[in-house]
Amino acid sequence: MSTLTAPVDEGVVTDHLSTAELEAGLDRVAASPSGTGRVEMVVARPGAFERRVLGTGSFTAEDGLVGDDWRHRGDDPDVEAQLTLMNARFLDLVANGERTRWPWAGDQVVVDLDLSTDELVPGDRLRLGSALVEVTAKPHTGCIKFVRRFGAEAQRMVSSERGKAMRLRGIYVKVVERGEASPGDTIRVVDRD
Repeated sequence: MSTLTAPVDEGVVTDHLSTAELEAGLDRVAASPSGTGRVEMVVARPGAFERRVLGTGSFTAEDGLVGDDWRHRGDDPDVEAQLTLMNARFLDLVANGERTRWPWAGDQVVVDLDLSTDELVPGDRLRLGSALVEVTAKPHTGCIKFVRRFGAEAQRMVSSERGKAMRLRGIYVKVVERGEASPGDTIRVVDRD
C-alpha cells in the first residue's frame, strides 16, 4: 500500500494529450473485455488531496470502500455515487501511460472491463473480487479536477456522445454484499435486474 499526497495542485500536470492523440487510443479502449474483466487498481481517498493505493480493498454497504472518505462527504452521502469504476485502458490513455497518475482520477476501482451503455445498465450486478456491487443510474461526469489533471480535451471526449456511450469517465456502483478485491482479481457481470 502506498499513500500519495499532493499540494493544492492535486496532481496537475501539463502534458495532456491532444484530441487526435486521445481519438487514436479509443480503439484499444473499445476492445476492453466484455462481461468478465480484471481489477487493475484499488484506491482510497482518505482525505482531500490524498490517495492510498491498496493491495486489497474491503467493501461494505455502510462505507463503500473502507478507508475512503465517501461516507463523510456532506451530511447525507449519496449511495448512488458510493463507488466509481473507471476503465483502465482509458485512464492509462489520459494519464499518458503513467500509472502513477491513475489514482488522481479519483475513482476507487480501476478495471479492465467494457463499462459502456451497450454492456451495462442500471441494476446490473458485478462480482468485484468477493464483493457484489450494483450499477446505479447516476451518470458519472468529469469535473474541473478531471480537467486540471488530464486536460480539457479529455473532458470534451468523456462528455461527447461517443464518450458517454462508452462511459469513458466511468460508472457509479453501490455495494450490495461485502467483500474484498485486489489487483488481479476478476470483475464479472453476475446478475441483471
